[in-house]
Amino acid sequence: MSDFLWNRPEDQPLATLLLAHGAGAPMDSVFMEKIAAAAAEIGLLVARFEFAYMAGRRSGGSKRPPPKAENLVGEFQKALQSLLGETEHDVMIGGKSMGGRVAAMLAGADSLPKRVKGFCCLGYPFHPAGKPDAEWRLEPLANAKRPVLVLQGERDAFGSRAELDVISLPKPVQLSYIDDGSHDFGPRGKAPATLDGNISAAAARIAEFAKTL
Repeated sequence: MSDFLWNRPEDQPLATLLLAHGAGAPMDSVFMEKIAAAAAEIGLLVARFEFAYMAGRRSGGSKRPPPKAENLVGEFQKALQSLLGETEHDVMIGGKSMGGRVAAMLAGADSLPKRVKGFCCLGYPFHPAGKPDAEWRLEPLANAKRPVLVLQGERDAFGSRAELDVISLPKPVQLSYIDDGSHDFGPRGKAPATLDGNISAAAARIAEFAKTL
């Protein structure tokens, strides 16, 4: 659990960002590698960690679906406590999709350390993929005890711009859209946006958010 992957900026960090992976891809997936590198380039110290079920897959363990998000909050909390012992900077917590949802649940805990200044999610799973008529997962966002940044692809199957534009989000949430982005921020081939450009824009938005905390 304490085996972090680090991406370090050249100068004094603006803040430390603890990131969890999504449900189906590990902490060193292409998306996680790209976003961590881009964030470090603009001043964030990024630490990635892996939930036990995903770490187990590396050694030939079961590839069954991940545990329910609420059952992973304790693991995220342990990773956070370990991180706080390794850095003196203020910390943001967050993650990709499911990892961000778990971070949101932790952000609502009364025991959240004061050094945690904010929470960010990279593609929040507002509802099951392609099922906007299902129950929306707004409660963790509404209960967050820190400022919230959600970076969402405009075409995200877990909550698109068209769907989000017609609902009211909880007050703690700052929502920023990624141009023509999918759940992994990738645009369509005909779009003027590019994946690397979208990743860089997302990292810049996280850095701007960190400066306000």
